[in-house]
Amino acid sequence: MKKTFILDTNVLIHDPESIFNFGDNIVVLPLAVIEELDRLKQLPDERGRNARVTARKLDGLRSRGKLARGVELESGGVVRIETRVKAQVPTSLVKKADNEILSVALGLKDKGSNVIFISKDINMRVKAEVLGLEVQDFEKAKVRFEELYSGWRELVMEEKLVEEFRNQKQMPAPSDMISGEYVLVKSDSDPNKTALGRFSPKNSVIEKIIHDKDRPWGLSPLNLEQRFALDALLREDIRLVTLVGIAGTGKTLLALACGLQLTFDESKFRRILISRPVVPMGRDIGYLPGSKEEKLSNWMGAFYDNLEFLVDTSGVTVERAGSSSSGKKLKPPEMVDLLFDTGKIELEALTYLRGRSIPSQYMIIDEAQNLTPLEVKTIVSRAGKDTKVVLTGDPYQIDSPYLDSSSNGLTYIAERFKGQELFAHITLTVSERSELAGLAADLL
Repeated sequence: MKKTFILDTNVLIHDPESIFNFGDNIVVLPLAVIEELDRLKQLPDERGRNARVTARKLDGLRSRGKLARGVELESGGVVRIETRVKAQVPTSLVKKADNEILSVALGLKDKGSNVIFISKDINMRVKAEVLGLEVQDFEKAKVRFEELYSGWRELVMEEKLVEEFRNQKQMPAPSDMISGEYVLVKSDSDPNKTALGRFSPKNSVIEKIIHDKDRPWGLSPLNLEQRFALDALLREDIRLVTLVGIAGTGKTLLALACGLQLTFDESKFRRILISRPVVPMGRDIGYLPGSKEEKLSNWMGAFYDNLEFLVDTSGVTVERAGSSSSGKKLKPPEMVDLLFDTGKIELEALTYLRGRSIPSQYMIIDEAQNLTPLEVKTIVSRAGKDTKVVLTGDPYQIDSPYLDSSSNGLTYIAERFKGQELFAHITLTVSERSELAGLAADLL
């Protein structure tokens, strides 16, 4: 017996292609879902875009048949918009659209269909299950976050082999190593005798990392994971880096310091492009006045803080920042303004990245855990020739209501790109911001 999948609106907003992802089964969209899509299509953000994309896909299906009767897909499945079948729902349910969607699911179940209700909304799944429906999350792009690989491993071996690796700068690799995986090589007799390497699939060997001594803009790595991350960020052969970690592990600071080194000092990139999802934490403060740059500056406070820290600790000079104004002693905020005046640092809203081709730039996408897999795909596919993309975030601090640690775009891309030669991933676990920040990350 074929299954009948009832899709909640948020599934289509999460992924407009979802209606085609249920094989040869029946996909039913209650009419209330279409009404909600019509309301959301006016929004200027990703939700509005996905609502419009879904509407166009449904309109394309109309040319192949009547949606009210069901349109057959190439997979053998059927997509149908349900307008007739309904069942009574408890009067205590107050959300009209939710009631309509649940009533359709209950009505089809009462008629003998093998109904499965699909929603990204936890409360809707709870309500549906209480009413006796089988429920599921939409898991096409889910990754088991607990099983996400850390990007590095430890190898314990005889001390003489560690010495050989240090001298020869390469060594044979275990057969199960992943392309680009970092390695801590440790002596079995002296734990303090170590060396750091990275697996190269071309020669099937572990090679010593090449940026262990670099200190971009005066920033020194404070732990092993930061040393691996710094190497990945500075390497020319790596074009995509994901840094996952709790608050205070240095993800944004490392990404920014390496970007400044590669752009201002080494001229490897024309510009640093910085962006992050505009998702408020807590109650939104509403519309912000000013130009696009002035609006974005309110959302980019973390980058200004990190820039001030870097210019303050690195001893950066006016000349190093690309200015001809010499002989000035500037305060950190003034130096940050000077850096932006060079035109080599650009703040951009994610909305405006769509449709762009971005060559020879160092892109930092912060708070990427608030992006869907589709949004991450859209961003990374903007990368032009010689562009490097860095995605950072903490999957335990998600502000989007329809994402979790396993379904967000950051963990999704880290898992899907695993094993690619131009990719590196590091999970950072040690908070270095302060003792208080570390305790907050652990206890709260």
